[in-house]
Amino acid sequence: MQEGKKFFFIAGEASGDLHASNLALALLKQDPTLQLTGWGGDLMQREGVKISTHFKDLAFMGFWEVLKNIRTIFKNIQRCKDEILNVRPDAIILIDYPGFNLRIAAWAKKQGIPVYYYIAPQIWAWKENRVTKIKRDVTELYAVLPFEKDFYARKGMEVQFVGHPLLDEVNKRKRVSPEEFRKKYFLDNRPIIALLPGSRQQEVTRMLNVMLEMKYKFPEHQFIIAGAPSLPENIYKEIIGKHKVSLFYSVTYDLLEASEAAIVTSGTATLETALLGTPQVVCYKANAISFAIAKRLVKIKFISLVNLLLNREAVRELIQDDWNVSQAEEELRAVLIGGSKREAVLKSYAELKESLGNGGASELTASLLLKNIEGRSKA
Repeated sequence: MQEGKKFFFIAGEASGDLHASNLALALLKQDPTLQLTGWGGDLMQREGVKISTHFKDLAFMGFWEVLKNIRTIFKNIQRCKDEILNVRPDAIILIDYPGFNLRIAAWAKKQGIPVYYYIAPQIWAWKENRVTKIKRDVTELYAVLPFEKDFYARKGMEVQFVGHPLLDEVNKRKRVSPEEFRKKYFLDNRPIIALLPGSRQQEVTRMLNVMLEMKYKFPEHQFIIAGAPSLPENIYKEIIGKHKVSLFYSVTYDLLEASEAAIVTSGTATLETALLGTPQVVCYKANAISFAIAKRLVKIKFISLVNLLLNREAVRELIQDDWNVSQAEEELRAVLIGGSKREAVLKSYAELKESLGNGGASELTASLLLKNIEGRSKA
């Protein structure tokens, strides 16, 4: 088979690994000759991308954490540039992760390498001035949130709205009932509450302790932690201690679907939980310095994608000092069966799902990307 064009991916976190893996699959279906390499995770590798650096070595969150690790971050950027020069790809495909990826985009522009950005950077939350760099350095931008097309249009930039790829992840899977899940994993008959403390070590360290206290507030339920693939078991075990809470890896969607409710650290997981139809309480706690800086810079009213997309508080957000045992218990009780907020949350989920497009985001993005590249090669 004749060798095809070379694409270099960069995904810096778990959600980016998921979306990049589906995009890689769609690209290879449309053009099996493509050579895909880059930085990312296990899911990308499974779908045919040769991964040289894993995203678990890149993930620093929060202003203070980034500042502490700034030398490592700059070394990673230079190492990535060196690798790209060695590969000499026909195009670079960036997945979210803007702090790192926009630096690569600016450099790639000077090298004459086209840059395609999937999962548009959320500059509507903060750093709107980044739009100047995006317009200058990015060949084509693919947005997955419905309001982003208008936002970028107001900034003088045309973007492609492709719908949200999580719709496809949810729709393509076989539904799992609570009974099936409990039987498969030898669980007792108590209803399940899922705990999603995040995909980064800093998140798990800050969020899990309060989550574990819910075990004693709701003894009629059983609690299961969804482990992040990039984090080793010992990180969880040290925090779990004597709490006797189960830790499951690689079954997060099944777990959420089988759960009566979930407590979820803010991030992509809040949207996944909503699309799977599981009422949730959203939580988030950052380093105090990072949070103080963020309060001054970030312009958004909500932190969860569910509330941002609906532009109202459809799910409760417990942030910083509000993330405590008392409020967590109160809000979790409200979304359990018979709780005062459960039906309203489920109704909001149906509205949210309808707003996200008709599915097929990965296939559409792959088609647009290949069409753009073909057009450039003919020009």
